[in-house]
Amino acid sequence: MYRYSEFDQRIVNERVVQFRDQVARWQAGELGDEEFRPLRLQNGLYVQRHAPMLRVAIPYGLLASRQLRTLADIARTWDRGYGHFSTRQNIQFNWVKIEEVPDVLAALAQVQMHAIQTSGNCVRNITSDPFAGVAPDETVDPRPYCELLRQWSTVHPEFSFLPRKFKIAVSASRDEDRCATAMHDLGFYLYRDTAGEVVADVLAGGGMGRTPVVGSIVRRALPWRELLNYTEALLRVYNRYGRRDNLFKSRIKILVRTLGASEFARQVDEEFAFLQDGSGTVTEAELARIATGFAPPPYGAPAADSRVLQERMAAERAFARWHSRSVRAHRVPGYAAVTLSLKRAGWAPGDLDASTMLALADLADRFCFGELRITHEQNVVLADVAQHELYELWVQARALGLASPNIGLLTDIVCCPGGDFCALANAKSIPIAAAVLERFDDLDYLHDLGEISLNISGCINSCGHHHVGNIGILGVDKQGAEFYQITLGGQIGPDPARTAIGVVIGPAFAATQVADVVATILELYAAVRMPQERFVQTLARVGLAAFKSAVYTAPCTHDELENV
Repeated sequence: MYRYSEFDQRIVNERVVQFRDQVARWQAGELGDEEFRPLRLQNGLYVQRHAPMLRVAIPYGLLASRQLRTLADIARTWDRGYGHFSTRQNIQFNWVKIEEVPDVLAALAQVQMHAIQTSGNCVRNITSDPFAGVAPDETVDPRPYCELLRQWSTVHPEFSFLPRKFKIAVSASRDEDRCATAMHDLGFYLYRDTAGEVVADVLAGGGMGRTPVVGSIVRRALPWRELLNYTEALLRVYNRYGRRDNLFKSRIKILVRTLGASEFARQVDEEFAFLQDGSGTVTEAELARIATGFAPPPYGAPAADSRVLQERMAAERAFARWHSRSVRAHRVPGYAAVTLSLKRAGWAPGDLDASTMLALADLADRFCFGELRITHEQNVVLADVAQHELYELWVQARALGLASPNIGLLTDIVCCPGGDFCALANAKSIPIAAAVLERFDDLDYLHDLGEISLNISGCINSCGHHHVGNIGILGVDKQGAEFYQITLGGQIGPDPARTAIGVVIGPAFAATQVADVVATILELYAAVRMPQERFVQTLARVGLAAFKSAVYTAPCTHDELENV
């Protein structure tokens, strides 16, 4: 994985010193709360419902075991013993004290981590495919390009105070999009053209929140050398014309929608004409410098005895089930990529306690060359596991509670912290996730249903990405009471054309009804689906009205519903 240069380390170290001084001045009363607010946000520090929350960047989801051990130490020393992995491949600590944050940042800096630009109106953490570099359907390794964008955007003087936050995703897979690229402010789909050169289709204006929008392709086949120049041109147009007078209309998706994708693209091209082939054009030498940080690990020649593996699966059904859901193909023969589930009973989706973090770091050292990946779905990937060690990995992961064979199934829930922590939330998310996990604990039933995504957000800001869940749950406030809207039909496709935003089925439900509503939806799906048909395919064939009718006639009466 990429390691900081001397320049990188100096930036992070100096930021720690700078923020320590700012915190001291705030404590001394030399900075008021409103003056201090943008300074703490630049360092990923929010003030939440009960305590400050610190968001730490995990660039494109890549972690070294030594870094995970530091995160565990932070959780035990400065928090309440755990952290929360988010849908944007970051980690959040929900109970830090503001005066102790400089010490946390100093600890992070020692292992080449930081919280810079994890908040504020700037370019946020660059996200990407957790299987980057090992996926068989990958056309090019996106990680060097992610790192290129990260270095370019970090404390960029022109783009530190954009109209609103700005999120970038990079994907390079043919068959599926594993980072929700189409729902980002700016997305790059990398591939090789007919000449073998790396190019990108560029997407702009995607986003969730109050106005969910699937992004539009604004440039085809952009040469990789011009990634930074085109990004700069696009950000300049947004910086110049994005709304600053209305918080709800400040995201780039509103600008693209107002102008129209074609006109927006024309204006970006006009700006790009001044930058193309200029000083921002990336050289082969610069890309090669960054790419050295992503050289393949020393794979060797593992004993890939498929017969032994098959015998293990035949002998132990639990291992076979886990293997079918959690193990993916690898581009190197004899290896596999493994997803470990962070959807455990008694824990919020994406939460991980310090002791398990330490044990997981040991697993990474033992089985995966000391490296881990965080996924968009709030799970952990060990991307380079020798196939002959899969059984032993399963045994150890199972002992830690990390081997639930539910990856891609209903209980692989994506969920934000919601009203338990977030000051913006209208309703709690975690208890809804817990109710669903408790209700649907029959693995045979889950496997019979097949792949289906369920996403939960505690408010319209959509940190749980409910818009793109096959089943989406949104917490809403109605006269001081918590209710939940249900959406159906959302999905993340390999391109914008096959990405869809879920449709609200009708009035919202009380918290106690949500698990029953989900059960009713699934019962109808199981009853009417065709062989091999997935949920969104059945929904498209049968129609939303059938599901709506089932939900609103049983198990809830009309009097129990609340219009929103």
